[in-house]
Amino acid sequence: MATTLITGEGAAAAGGPRADRRAGSGFWRALRGNRKAMTGAVILFLFTVVALFPQLFTSVRHPDELSFPPKLGPSTAHLLGTTGLGQDIYSQLVYGTRQSLEIAVIAGFFATVLSVLIGVSAAYLGGVSDDLLSMLTNVVLVIPAFPLVIILAKYAGKGSLTVLLAVLIVTGWSYGANQLRAQALSLRNREFLESARVRGERRSYIVVFEMLPTMTSLIVANFLGAALYSVLSAAGLQFLGLGDPNSASWGTMLYWAQNQQALQTGMPLWSLAPGLCVALLGASFALINYAFDEIGNPALRPVPGAGRRGRGRERRRGRRNG
Repeated sequence: MATTLITGEGAAAAGGPRADRRAGSGFWRALRGNRKAMTGAVILFLFTVVALFPQLFTSVRHPDELSFPPKLGPSTAHLLGTTGLGQDIYSQLVYGTRQSLEIAVIAGFFATVLSVLIGVSAAYLGGVSDDLLSMLTNVVLVIPAFPLVIILAKYAGKGSLTVLLAVLIVTGWSYGANQLRAQALSLRNREFLESARVRGERRSYIVVFEMLPTMTSLIVANFLGAALYSVLSAAGLQFLGLGDPNSASWGTMLYWAQNQQALQTGMPLWSLAPGLCVALLGASFALINYAFDEIGNPALRPVPGAGRRGRGRERRRGRRNG
């Protein structure tokens, strides 16, 4: 995912008066004007409805109970067949949506909070604080993420959702902190911040009410990136058996499908369906991020009245300039 580090002032300068009006229109206009972002939003909305109201999509109330004959093929009674243990695959898929979304939102949110605290604090405070926080960020950044996640999950105690979330948050903040520090450094000496200092405003006020609002699009883009990382990493950990094997989630479905050799014993949908859902949820976060790219960099926005070829040229030009 490309995330452009352009400030609100820089955005206005890059896009002129028309860019000022479009920047004020916010996320909704950017979302409506970008097909990729709108596609991602629709996918995420559908998953959210399924997670909130699973009973609307399946009549099975306890998807983990061994209530059906094992290894049934797809039919009207069982849309995706049954597992080798006698569970309805479709109902497991429906009920597993909630935990996967919870992991994405909770881990993505707290990883972004850590990124903001460490990245922006390092840039604004400067000096020794910047050196120490930057060193911490760089150390975490260069460590291979997934092997570290496996080690932490293994020794922190597998099976707990809390441990899984903590591991994803601890390993998921460094990239965002590095990006936010870079943008905060570009803002630190801007005139509007100097004015706030001259007025005698406190540091906390300047950071929270003056600096962070200009970084909103980048912060949200970092949240989407952290959520995407959390979904994929959580599914990988649960597939390796480092999650709760009795929980209802797509990663757990993959674990049991692998454990029961679903692909070799004629039950491919047991593996393919949750794998496809993980990919779709991750793709939805990545696609929505296109809208925030356009908010952060007006050069990426389509030119009104231009054809498809013209819009493509504008986007390529914007990415080169960004």
